[in-house]
Amino acid sequence: MSRADLASLYKVTDGRKFKLSDYDPADCGDLDINKAEAKERLEQDIKSLSELQEKLYAQDRWSVLLIFQAMDAAGKDSAIEHVMKGINPQGCQVHSFKAPSAIELDHDYMWRTSCALPERGRIGVFNRSYYEEVLVVRVRPEILGKQRLPQDLVTKNIWQERYEDIRGFERYLARNGTLILKFFLNVSKEEQKKRFLDRIDEPDKNWKFNPGDVAERALWNQYMSAYEDAIRNTASEHAPWYVVPADKKWYTRLVVAAAIDEAMQGLNLQFPKVDSVGLEEIRKSREALMNEK
Repeated sequence: MSRADLASLYKVTDGRKFKLSDYDPADCGDLDINKAEAKERLEQDIKSLSELQEKLYAQDRWSVLLIFQAMDAAGKDSAIEHVMKGINPQGCQVHSFKAPSAIELDHDYMWRTSCALPERGRIGVFNRSYYEEVLVVRVRPEILGKQRLPQDLVTKNIWQERYEDIRGFERYLARNGTLILKFFLNVSKEEQKKRFLDRIDEPDKNWKFNPGDVAERALWNQYMSAYEDAIRNTASEHAPWYVVPADKKWYTRLVVAAAIDEAMQGLNLQFPKVDSVGLEEIRKSREALMNEK
């Protein structure tokens, strides 16, 4: 299966008929390979991404924004680490967004992520993002109260208004040369339980466990509804969602890498061409170097 075919299995560009229940967290598509073969394929994809990133950086026209959203223990950190490990650190920036600070709460909810957007020629990775404002804030309405919005603006339409804001924001970014790819790592409730128990039972993983994650797990159905609604309202051709099966981490990484590679290939990235004047300067520089004693 080609990268493009693999990515297309989970790509959502029109959310009007989107149903999260149509996507199996344990799916492996038609990819019949073992873990060793999967590792080799991922290495090939990483090499391709590294070459594309070098052209992206040299051309300095496009920027790439990768957004990762998921329930706890779905493997966001792992996917980012394994897929992006071959990228030149100078051309890639990773930002993790946790609970907003007091300063961030004194700005609009897009402010903190807007400050972290990638420059032209670079790949920006958001581990969580402004989508938290229509996910955790929707499920936990007490968080909305801490944002100190004028009361007249907090109406029953606030989530649709935020979807409208996000759609407009992403359209704006796309029109200004940012390639946007959004990944929902779709882990099952059963697999999340297994990973939580691993974090509790294995001393080396204890640091990963947060008791508060269990409290969020109790709201699983509300979160799934919020994710479905967010994807349904914000999927588009210029900012697609990828609903990636996350029960098998090796497969998650392959799908994420394939999606990024396929999308960046579509940018037709090229190394800048040197004009005749520049080539003459290069020739003279070479001649000078060769004539050094």
